[in-house]
Amino acid sequence: MKLRIEKAVYGGAGLARAEGKAVFVPFTLPGETVEARITAEKRSYSTADLEMVTQASAARVAPPCPHFGTCGGCHYQHANYTAQVEMKAAILRESLERARVGEIPEIAAVTGEPLGYRNRVRLHVEPNPFRLCYRKRNSHANLPVETCPIATPALQRAMAALNRDGGALGLGEWAREVELFANADESAILMALWTEHSAREAERALARLWAGLREIVTGIAGAAVFAIEKERRAPRVLAKVGEDSLRYRVGGHEYRASIGSFFQVNRFLIERLVGLVTASERGRTAWDLYAGVGLFSLPLAQAFAQVTAVETGASAVRDLKENLRGTDHRVADAETGAFLRQAAARRVDAPDLVVVDPPRDGLGAGVTTLLGKIRPPRITYVSCDPATLSRDVASLLESGYRLAQICLVDLFPQTFHLESVTHLILG
Repeated sequence: MKLRIEKAVYGGAGLARAEGKAVFVPFTLPGETVEARITAEKRSYSTADLEMVTQASAARVAPPCPHFGTCGGCHYQHANYTAQVEMKAAILRESLERARVGEIPEIAAVTGEPLGYRNRVRLHVEPNPFRLCYRKRNSHANLPVETCPIATPALQRAMAALNRDGGALGLGEWAREVELFANADESAILMALWTEHSAREAERALARLWAGLREIVTGIAGAAVFAIEKERRAPRVLAKVGEDSLRYRVGGHEYRASIGSFFQVNRFLIERLVGLVTASERGRTAWDLYAGVGLFSLPLAQAFAQVTAVETGASAVRDLKENLRGTDHRVADAETGAFLRQAAARRVDAPDLVVVDPPRDGLGAGVTTLLGKIRPPRITYVSCDPATLSRDVASLLESGYRLAQICLVDLFPQTFHLESVTHLILG
């Protein structure tokens, strides 16, 4: 059918309407006229595949990656970068409006280089013949990839080396996934591997593999093998060799980030993200909830007399303690909800600032309710999902907060994913 695309929606598709029913068409842009084929009919919407663009947007460009459209990783390579940011800002605003968030300030956009930004990539292993793969779009099938333009040059070189020599090293005989993580200046790379084999087999395989990896992967500093166990939340380490962490410099701070610890992936925008969250903040006490390795805790420790960093991931807690070593600040190895329940029960004084950087599921009603009871005067919310952000912000507004500032931080160019920093003030 012939369709006119009205707008971009979260998830990467464009929205059109046919006889009043929403139709979602990937790889389209607002204002375009397209021909599309319906692939699934639901009660309130349909999905379709793009057949042909009959009237293209001026923002349409040739994708920089040969795998675009087949690979499931990127969604916006057919749009110029300005249009990508505009679509994301519109999606963020509409998400807040849909949640009935009122008095939304102008959404500022913080952007960086749209390619070569990812300091971490995770790939699947095709054993015979050996190839590194991403997943195909809307599929669990493997897609062999020779290049990934959004990855840093060091990681692209490492991918090429592994594609060339990984089979001869025997990597495909036991590894099922490979993750590569590079530090800020690309001087060091950590490798994580996943296997279904036993710890003894993993130790032997990694010992045999290590000398070859050091020859072909420039800058590799260490590697670890994790068990593939679906029932476990935290991956179990089976074997390690070399360094188990690297040093990552962000502005004037240096962080230890271990294999298995979360760290922001956009090497160009990490410093600006930290500045948005922490640069203008001063006070007596601050809580950094979902603190990770302490990306925000460390700069906050220079501006507040007492910072409490709350984290529950074992690897991240170890890094967090190391990164805050030498400062007079507290690390709480606790789940955020449990920490807040205890604080509310003890009726502790509200901190001057609470920073929250939750996973994609957001805070949820339990945490927002507790924050509403504790009533810190300032909350800064770092979000990677506009829907859960909007839900949580609406809840916080009901507790007496108001929106002071919202920034879109485009940590994930070429994809529909978007990061945002929202500042809320009580009263």
